Amino acid sequence: MDPAAASPAGGDPSPSRAGPAWWRLEMALPAELEESLLWKLPLLGIPRVAVRHRPEAPEARQLLAWLPEIDWPQEQRSELLRALEPLGEPFGLALGPVRWERQPDEDWSLSWKRHWQADPVGEQLLILPAWLECPPEYADRQLIRIDPGSAFGTGSHPTTRLCLEALEAMAAAAGAQRLRGRRVADLGSGSGILGLGALRLGASTVAAVDSDGLAVRATADNAALNQLSPAVTVAQGSVEALAELLQGRPADLLLCNILAPVITALCPAFHTVLAPAGVGLLSGLLVDQAPALVAALEAWGWRAELAAQQERWGLLLIRGRSEVA
Repeated sequence: MDPAAASPAGGDPSPSRAGPAWWRLEMALPAELEESLLWKLPLLGIPRVAVRHRPEAPEARQLLAWLPEIDWPQEQRSELLRALEPLGEPFGLALGPVRWERQPDEDWSLSWKRHWQADPVGEQLLILPAWLECPPEYADRQLIRIDPGSAFGTGSHPTTRLCLEALEAMAAAAGAQRLRGRRVADLGSGSGILGLGALRLGASTVAAVDSDGLAVRATADNAALNQLSPAVTVAQGSVEALAELLQGRPADLLLCNILAPVITALCPAFHTVLAPAGVGLLSGLLVDQAPALVAALEAWGWRAELAAQQERWGLLLIRGRSEVA
């Protein structure tokens, strides 16, 4: 990158640099804000985003976004940052320093793709951007191919990794093959990555729903990318739509990686999507939110425990529903 192209936050390019160009936004990405930012930016008209991190240091993430220069002058870029600031309020966080860099009108998609790489999870799984070949050192892993352009979950967030690692542990538990042939329900599927991981580890089918139509499309597209479409049924909606997909036969395993208040609101209907002897993996919650969520689940007859945590994020495991008086 030409050092002359760099400018401070809010700066404008030199008038001597003519022709179409892009602004590249760079900022540190706290884990707590990753999902919110990847959701919010496309809503603000910025679909070209990437998360850069090294597999050996997934906690050190950086957000990159590309904005057409002609559409985003200084005033609009300043307004964009003001629109993003409230996302940190629930966590007591402020957005970190933002760097704007002017990028010539090269093929931005190639520039964007350079920031993605193969990402191993646990001992068995590998998240692989759609355009990359599997590196030889990961040839023995189960591949989950993802199109990161959907921005609905690429595996880098701690809550996603907690779920995938828990799935792997279930599949390997004492050689019991607990996922083999199991029916999976995915509530809030996003990119579909969790359901695809379950299938790679032995599950037979996935019924998935998301309230966002673009996420529904991303789930279907990624299932096709992995040649798993016959095993995946996806629809737009919430827990009621998921129960319809399951056709009155609650699943053996429930995956739910959404925010704690939403889980609390939905848990009264969990018995319609998870069998009495089933297991649920619930993530998307902060560790300090776990006690209240455990109490809410127990009030509806589920046994719940904080099974794992990464940074400030936690994973709840729920088991067999008992009758509620």
